[in-house]
Amino acid sequence: MQATTTMDPAVFRSTLSKYPTGVSIITSADENGRPVGGMTAGTFTSVSLDPPLVAFLPAKTSTSWPSIEETGRFCINILSADQASLCKAFAVPGGDKFDGVDWYHSQSGLPVLDGVIISIECELRDTIDAGDHVIAMGEVTNMEIVNDAEPLIFHGGKFNRPLLI
Repeated sequence: MQATTTMDPAVFRSTLSKYPTGVSIITSADENGRPVGGMTAGTFTSVSLDPPLVAFLPAKTSTSWPSIEETGRFCINILSADQASLCKAFAVPGGDKFDGVDWYHSQSGLPVLDGVIISIECELRDTIDAGDHVIAMGEVTNMEIVNDAEPLIFHGGKFNRPLLI
């Protein structure tokens, strides 16, 4: 059964902006190790412990997602609080997003961006149609805490540092 809604997209977006999210950049590499795609995602989540599954939600209009999907593998780079400019650079469509960006190859050859707090390497497990987005589910093959910095948080339409209680 398909639900019919009259929800105003602006109200939907504004309301959900009150929920803080972490920020990540999804990267991949072609068969020659060259970085491809590269996209900002605020929709990353863990899905399952056994098997270890995670997911993110690229827009169907994304120009970066098709090249990442084609490789069948990706790295989720969890950004540190001082990487808002990197987030913005990877959020725009087109161009070489890796130009001028410091990064290195993980053990399996995926691009890890310098300064991130966590890298999570995945094999693409499944994609699920989800309205104007796709749920991209990956099986975690390797993960590493790269540094102990605070995460970048997006809340209320702007970047914030986490509040310590």
